[in-house]
Amino acid sequence: MFGGVTEKQQYDVVVIGGGAAGLSGALALSRARRAVLVVDAGQPRNAPAGHVHNYLGREGTPPGELLAAGRAEVASYGGEVVSGTVTAVAADDDGFLVRVGPAAVRARRVLVATGLTDELPPVPGLAERWGRSVLHCPYCHGYEVRDQGIGLIGTNPFAVHGALMWRQWSPDITLFVHTAPEPDIEERERLDARGIRVVTGPVAGIEGEADVRMESGLLVPRHALVVATRLTARAGVLAGLGLTPEPRERDGVVIGTEIPAGPTGQTAIPGVYVAGNVSDVLGQVIGSASAGLTVAAALNADLIEEDTRRAVAGRRRPIPEGAR
Repeated sequence: MFGGVTEKQQYDVVVIGGGAAGLSGALALSRARRAVLVVDAGQPRNAPAGHVHNYLGREGTPPGELLAAGRAEVASYGGEVVSGTVTAVAADDDGFLVRVGPAAVRARRVLVATGLTDELPPVPGLAERWGRSVLHCPYCHGYEVRDQGIGLIGTNPFAVHGALMWRQWSPDITLFVHTAPEPDIEERERLDARGIRVVTGPVAGIEGEADVRMESGLLVPRHALVVATRLTARAGVLAGLGLTPEPRERDGVVIGTEIPAGPTGQTAIPGVYVAGNVSDVLGQVIGSASAGLTVAAALNADLIEEDTRRAVAGRRRPIPEGAR
């Protein structure tokens, strides 16, 4: 349950971020009998969405309900979850000092699962409708707007690909080229063959539920809109450790930033692990939960090695001459 933190309290692992990745990692570590603290700022990426989809066994669960269940599960195994924001992480001789508001706690290891932010194109009206009638992922939202009028606002070279993909969910697709490259002859043929309308020129703004107003004055009624966001890792807390996000590319186009890490989530800083969208901007909720488990197992193995080294060193410690 939620509570406060005690100054200089010691944990095996402090998990920064209480989304699917962070809670999944915390659950596995708590079951491994580790002292775990989860610090959650309460700003999940999917907060505007009504439901989580493609999560086996939890299909259609509201995001807040899924996280509440996860917190309860972590707490049932002795893990602690507190509401707050980690403002700094610093390495010291005993591991890490993690500052949470005015207090600070110590951690032998740190698991960062802070997620990402979606940066929307600068089109008036998009942000106010984000997560409701403005969408980004067909697998997350396509079924809910099936057979309805869907518009895609192009902002990158993948606009045609996106329009053809969303055609799987509705026969009524309009591609607004906006700032994307103009479709070439072959792409036009493909779009025409699938009955996808193309509207050229810049988009001026969004009106009503999802209607698109062009700079030319044309108004195109739509039920839902799709935009490609820039996916930016929430990694400011790692800057003090020298960890900064790196660009993530798709076919040579930068689609966002993420913290680089190995397959077990280990970063370039020993003892600092990452899981979920902060290190994989394309990961979905169920994948982030899986990543949290994978990283937790590697992190626990790391702690076991340290525990064993300390135990061996203790046995080998010379006996003082006077104690013989």
